[in-house]
Amino acid sequence: MANEVVLLDTWVSMFGMRVRIALAEKGVQYEYKEENLRDKSPILLQMNPIHKKIPVLIHNGKPVCESAIIVQYIDEVWNDKAPFMPSDPYERAQARFWVDYIDKKVYDTWRKMWLSKGEEHEEGKKELISIFKTLEETLGDKPFYGGATFGFLDIGLIPFYSWFYAYETYGNFKMEVECPKLMAWAKRCLEKESVSKTLPDQMKVYDFVVSMKKSLGLD
Repeated sequence: MANEVVLLDTWVSMFGMRVRIALAEKGVQYEYKEENLRDKSPILLQMNPIHKKIPVLIHNGKPVCESAIIVQYIDEVWNDKAPFMPSDPYERAQARFWVDYIDKKVYDTWRKMWLSKGEEHEEGKKELISIFKTLEETLGDKPFYGGATFGFLDIGLIPFYSWFYAYETYGNFKMEVECPKLMAWAKRCLEKESVSKTLPDQMKVYDFVVSMKKSLGLD
């Protein structure tokens, strides 16, 4: 069966980066379509009518939505390469739990810090650092979250690295100081071509964040 794969995405999305890393890890060829989230394309609205969000993976005309679900789908469909998921059911459940934790915590807490001032800003900053410290503790002394191998949870978290400079600048803290083991893990991930070729430059992301804040009239 021919595999026609299309990805609807936007370059700065950490959730879209997950999918791009997963596709690169599996060696899947695909057509990339950059979306303008202020003027969503008819195909995005058609393929994800519920949430109207990127990323959307379209495989042989059928859409798969939500980044964590897409990564698992890629793992199951292109199963001739090393799996992302652990073989042990409990470890699989844990990997899903922590990706869900990332999805529910990191972006919303960052926005709280980014879009606020004074006490609320400080509260958001402390909460964001606490989230990363929790994720660092979960990693422990393992080289990757999957143990010796790069896997589902690593794919779920590493895209946020491209946003670290923005987090640090707006929060006035250093990830290297707060979470040194997490930073060492990120550098190991970046040794993988699938990661280094996918993640945009941190300064480019920061410039995007600055322009976004100006466009919202909040600077």
